[in-house]
Amino acid sequence: MAWKEETRVDVFTIKAIDLGELKKLRIRHDNSGASPSWFLERVEIIDLKESTTYYFPCQRWLAVEEDDGQIARELVPVDEAFVKKDSENDGQSPATLGLEQKAKSTTYTVKVKTGDKKNAGTDANVFIILYGSKDDTGIVSLKASKSNKNKFERGKVDEFTVESVDIGDLKKIKIGHDNKGNSTGWFLEWVEIDAPSVGQCLKFPCGRWLDKSEDDGAVERIIFPAELQTIEYIPFVPYEITVYTSDIFGAGTDADVFIVLYGSDGICTQQKSLCLNKREQRMYFERNSVNQFIVELEDVGDIIEKIRIGHKGGGLNSGWHLDRVTIRRLLPNGKGSETVTFPCERWLAKSEDDGETVRELVPSDIFTEKLMKDGTLKQIEEEVEDPLEVHTYKISVFTGDIYGAGTDANVFLNIYGDLGDMGERKLSKSETNFNKFERGQEDTFTIQAVDLGILYKIKIRHDNSMFSPDWFLEKVEILDETTEESFIFLCERWLSKKKEDKKIERTLYEQSYDGERNSLDGSSLSVSSQESNANLKEPKKSSLVKAAEEGSLIPYHITITTGTEYDSSTDSRVFIIIMGPQKVQTERLWLDLPEGKDEFADGSVEKFSVWGLDVGEIKKVEVGHDGATPESCWLMEELTIVVPTKGVMYNFVCKCWLARDKGDGLTSRILNILDAECVNVGIKILYEVMVVTGDIESGGTDANIFMTVFGSNGNTEEMLLEKNGDRFERGQEDSFIMEIADIAPLRKMRIRTDGKGTRPHWFMERITLKNLTNQEVATFTYGDWLSKLKNATGSLVCEMPAVINDEQMMEDTTYTLQVKTSDIGGAGTDANVSLILFGEYGDSGTLPLKESNKSNKFERNQMDEFSFSEMLSLGDLCKVRIWHDNKGIAPGWHLEYIDVIDSAMDKTFRFQCDRWLAKGEDDGQLIRELACANNDILELKERTAYEIVTVTSDRDDADTKENIWIILEGKMGRSKEFLMENSTKKRRFERGATDTFQFSSKNVGDIAAICVGHCPKDGKKSSAKADVFWHVQEIIVTEMELCNKYFFRCNAKIPLRYKRRDYKVFECAKVTESFASKARSLVPVKYETIVVTGFEKGAGTDANVFITIYGLNGDSGRRALKQKFRNLFERGKTNRFYLETLDMGELKKVRIEHDNSGLAAGWLVERVEITNSATGVTTVFPCGKWLDENRGDGLICRDLFPRY
Repeated sequence: MAWKEETRVDVFTIKAIDLGELKKLRIRHDNSGASPSWFLERVEIIDLKESTTYYFPCQRWLAVEEDDGQIARELVPVDEAFVKKDSENDGQSPATLGLEQKAKSTTYTVKVKTGDKKNAGTDANVFIILYGSKDDTGIVSLKASKSNKNKFERGKVDEFTVESVDIGDLKKIKIGHDNKGNSTGWFLEWVEIDAPSVGQCLKFPCGRWLDKSEDDGAVERIIFPAELQTIEYIPFVPYEITVYTSDIFGAGTDADVFIVLYGSDGICTQQKSLCLNKREQRMYFERNSVNQFIVELEDVGDIIEKIRIGHKGGGLNSGWHLDRVTIRRLLPNGKGSETVTFPCERWLAKSEDDGETVRELVPSDIFTEKLMKDGTLKQIEEEVEDPLEVHTYKISVFTGDIYGAGTDANVFLNIYGDLGDMGERKLSKSETNFNKFERGQEDTFTIQAVDLGILYKIKIRHDNSMFSPDWFLEKVEILDETTEESFIFLCERWLSKKKEDKKIERTLYEQSYDGERNSLDGSSLSVSSQESNANLKEPKKSSLVKAAEEGSLIPYHITITTGTEYDSSTDSRVFIIIMGPQKVQTERLWLDLPEGKDEFADGSVEKFSVWGLDVGEIKKVEVGHDGATPESCWLMEELTIVVPTKGVMYNFVCKCWLARDKGDGLTSRILNILDAECVNVGIKILYEVMVVTGDIESGGTDANIFMTVFGSNGNTEEMLLEKNGDRFERGQEDSFIMEIADIAPLRKMRIRTDGKGTRPHWFMERITLKNLTNQEVATFTYGDWLSKLKNATGSLVCEMPAVINDEQMMEDTTYTLQVKTSDIGGAGTDANVSLILFGEYGDSGTLPLKESNKSNKFERNQMDEFSFSEMLSLGDLCKVRIWHDNKGIAPGWHLEYIDVIDSAMDKTFRFQCDRWLAKGEDDGQLIRELACANNDILELKERTAYEIVTVTSDRDDADTKENIWIILEGKMGRSKEFLMENSTKKRRFERGATDTFQFSSKNVGDIAAICVGHCPKDGKKSSAKADVFWHVQEIIVTEMELCNKYFFRCNAKIPLRYKRRDYKVFECAKVTESFASKARSLVPVKYETIVVTGFEKGAGTDANVFITIYGLNGDSGRRALKQKFRNLFERGKTNRFYLETLDMGELKKVRIEHDNSGLAAGWLVERVEITNSATGVTTVFPCGKWLDENRGDGLICRDLFPRY
């Protein structure tokens, strides 16, 4: 290897055409000969005609083994003043011009991926040319791979550095090889080119052979970038980092030295190793040496507040004594530079000083050089004013006092404050205990770091090493000894690969911290490449909640089924764009797979929730992927989009290829919404849910938590509150967005935990629900344990009344139940009986009838009394569901009636039964629904009154001075015309006004639509001007007898017309049925339920099947589908069952499930049909999917919606 000999100047004279002012110079050698490595100091070119001299400094190697491995360099000219300064200054510091060169040139990191195919690798010499909008780089040989010794091997990624000067925006590349060597054929997957100084990373997909005997025989190809795979980020800037190693014995090191730079507000660069390889580590950082590195890193702003420099240890003599570090960077206009000095003068060694191998340094002085107008350099030296101080942090780590809590693994900690973080440090020497992190003990560590400001989070982890690594961490306390402030970080969780959520790293927030924690639900809104600590000062609200409140963003739930043909799967990124009317559309919503999955596999079903623009009525959907190579084909079988805020689900059965080399070669398609099957799934309202866990020892839980919300207009199903890693921990307030059925005003909430997990007990303080459309907040307070041990009653369920504007929405009461068993032979039972009460404000939950006033319950002709105190009054009751478990000797039971007494209302509700609950009697059902006898059968009168409320839009020229007429169209007929008059005394229909009118009329039944017209007040034809409109927002019609409300969302202009033929028709958008009206319709109905099993192989099941039917007036409860001595649900068969419940009204959905028992539990359900035997109406619920844990999405419980 030829080291630089003494400096030598070679002079050449070249005749060439006049190039004008020189901008750049390209110089290279062909790497031949015995010692081709060459260190070039600079090139001077004298233009003899103009007699001007150009200086092109290089000061770098052109060598495969040295530096970045390039044998070609592009150089730019610099001002004479800089060069002269260089030659005069023969003193200590090696002033160079590398930084100026770096700033004017662009460094490209080129990654080349060789395909994972047989014989894909090559031994030929590979070259690349980068073509920009202004120039190209010329031929660049890819010789020195940073990642692999043997380059271009099968399935490997090789990394190279290419530098060029000002070629403009990168447009395309040419890559090829010279076809020399043994195995020359090469399969190139892709090339990725990252230009940090431009802030752009381009991907050039190829996916083809460069081989004389494969494909088209070409050995070089021109490739263009794939637009969808381009990544843009904030451009990097060059820093010249000079490291001075001290002149004392053993000062040098061969370890891997790294550096991190910090700007103000905690902005920091990535951690960057200064040496590219082991050889450089051995060469640099010797005793009394000065080493210079030019690195491109994130721009940390004008001021470098601190740097962190350290090494990884390892090697024989890794101890290092660092004297100082200087960092030089260019001034923004390129006319000069500033150099910041960071003194250290300490050991970074495990065996010296305090044993730390990482130091944080603050600047002492700044040296600035500016190029003045007259071509001279002005030099200024100044001290840094009040740099950050180095603080001492005392860290106390408390291990929990439970079995197996201690660990022997290595523990690492990073602390974050509003001024930055201190980097991850190993907690090695405990000051309190020789054996650290043992059960129930406190370990103290002292760490020095530059002032972090106010601490708000820590990251703590262990490396899972040694014999028993599982660790239960109670808390970490950190005392800033300099300011004497202390910070507490509660954990009370396991860091273990075996227990709880199996994580060995935790992020803990300071107890009193109330800023943003993680993003709300991991949604793809906050995309930042680095962990930025700058979000500390943000207000508490997350961006998602804000967007949801404004109604601009809404959730879309997307399910994608991949086909099962050969080559169906893809590992490309899939996206979707949802389009509305005009050109309204969401941005490109990427459907990124969860961690651990790297492809849309054959036959897989993947589910995504994304937030996108509310486009109104969906017209089209574009689906595609970013794969650009011929190999990235994908067969999309089925696509389902659920829009909860609109209450619709669209299902596309596509079965189409998205591939370059299949079908029509498209990788994205636009699907028309008319081709989708549209299903109504019920509108959901977005709520911000805030769950507050009590600040009580081990108050946090990892049990599953379920929530049910009850309102005046029905109730939600039981919904799981996602744990999401770190919710529901001690003293935390967790906010997230949930979709909740439109049941407001809210009345109460039921919370249930399953009492499972390693920490089953939960102390629940309160939950608040905020309706994001109207900002109404309801608070539900509990303030107790949900736990079998720590709760006095051992309860895992609690009910809380809603408190809205300081008003409790439900009263507390005691229910007394009197249960009368009939006077018939064998009427009594010993089985366990339970019931649920249903009323105006929801249901009571399951009440087991255990403690009676009689010693032997439910005997023939006996009245049993049960009392339930501390209940929430459900208002007027409408039905009771009662059942028993068929246990005991003679479990059959004949029930005469039940009386329910509500102490708060002082009212008795009678439920007449007079039927058997027995396997062998009547219809064999063990469950009955009883209607309340108090539901006074209101004889509907012929005539009734209607109240009509109009809301005029709040916009310019919405109002009218004329009259409005309206006709109601109902199920039982059409009303007469109601004229809503405007008078000068009392103006109606003004901008933003709400006006109320009352009319008596015949009863038209359920109102389906209204006709609205706009006519002149004086009835004259001439007054009907052409351009007069009334803009109506909404009309609400209330039938006064039963108080049912019908809502019509109009949002339309009604033109003024003399003739009655011109009117607009609006369909009913929503009905709120009054309780009295619902209770009237509760009569027992037999439902014939038909279940059709599919015809594929293995479609049948032997598991136990259950069904729940949901209607407008409630649900059936979960019913088992059984028949004696029959083998049910066989392949291709139809099974019929009869269920009796109280009339559920229009059927909305069916939930069908099985318990996965038996040998072949997987079950293919074709469809479910349910016929109401009273009305003869049949509702069909198509399914066509497996209920099988091992197929598709793995669900064994499905919700089916009706097809009309």
